[in-house]
Amino acid sequence: QERLVESGGRVVHTGGSLTLSCVVSGRTFSEHHMGWFRQAPGNEREFVAHISPGGTIMHYADSVRGRFNISRDNAKNMVYLQMDNLKPEDTAVYYCNAAYWSDGTYHGNTYYASWGQGTRVTVSA
Repeated sequence: QERLVESGGRVVHTGGSLTLSCVVSGRTFSEHHMGWFRQAPGNEREFVAHISPGGTIMHYADSVRGRFNISRDNAKNMVYLQMDNLKPEDTAVYYCNAAYWSDGTYHGNTYYASWGQGTRVTVSA
């Protein structure tokens, strides 16, 4: 399995911006759909954003569409999440992983990599 390391989370005020980064080990990164997911306290992990292997197709959860932007750099094995106009309900631990579509949403592909430690984003009111 590959290794995922997320970074960039911190405390921000409502309306602020933040960019998260995820570096992925291994040589097959460019072949995989990737996604960002998040888990708020007391909630299950949920899909946030998806990007195709070539970086040309993106999908977003309704709650973040228009505010978040996912991108990737296949030469660096990196995937990013630019978050603008942050809201308190965006507070969560954010994770990246390979992504697959099933049952109407994207899921993390834990055959590709186990979940990393994530990076915590706290949006203060």
